[in-house]
Amino acid sequence: MSENVYLAVDLGASGGRVFAGLFDGQSLRLDELHRFEHAAIPAAGSLYWDVLALWREILNGLRAGRAKYGARVRSVGVDAWGVDFGLLGRGDTLLGNPHSYRDPRTQGVMQRTLERVDRQQIYSATGVQFMPINTLYQVMAMRERQSPLLDVSRAFVMIPDLFHWLLTGEQCNEFTNATTTQMFDPTRRGWATDLLSRLELPTDIFPRLVEPGTKLGRLRPSVAEETGLSGVTVTVPATHDTASA
Repeated sequence: MSENVYLAVDLGASGGRVFAGLFDGQSLRLDELHRFEHAAIPAAGSLYWDVLALWREILNGLRAGRAKYGARVRSVGVDAWGVDFGLLGRGDTLLGNPHSYRDPRTQGVMQRTLERVDRQQIYSATGVQFMPINTLYQVMAMRERQSPLLDVSRAFVMIPDLFHWLLTGEQCNEFTNATTTQMFDPTRRGWATDLLSRLELPTDIFPRLVEPGTKLGRLRPSVAEETGLSGVTVTVPATHDTASA
């Protein structure tokens, strides 16, 4: 049986790789197509991810997959680190560069949040360990600083699903990465909207949650043209890199 090819984009906090997974119906083998380094960039006292540079490298990896395997490529999916996110605005717009979880804006925010809502209540609602880098405290830091981005945002997407949006135009958040935010209710398997409301955070910016294995659809026509991957489907993996591992 001939092998089908599935492209996997694996993003870590200091580098990324694009692999081809080749499956003949019984066995799987991996072929590394592209490897690159990246890092958070300090600017004006903040620390940002250069997501457009990451996007360029992803496209380079997809082009390498097309050049080597041609029409045998069936699908693409992205995994990445947890807790970080991007915001999308009206008209399919990316609202700035996402902050890194190492950004100093969260200093002291967790302690101030626990003064507003009891630690046990937050843990009961989310079941996640308390770390200052958690998404909850990043969003609280935006609220404390009266960030205009929070007011004009239409969609919150975790880092891997930011790239799924760039690939397809579809907005969603995959389950495994959502569980890293300390804003997800594992009992209800949905966003912890009661907790978010108590903290005066928006509850209407979260796109649908999807499970690993969800097919989002075909590549945007512009991406298909750029990479040569016509007719390729984007399939959501377990997008938290630890879950994929």
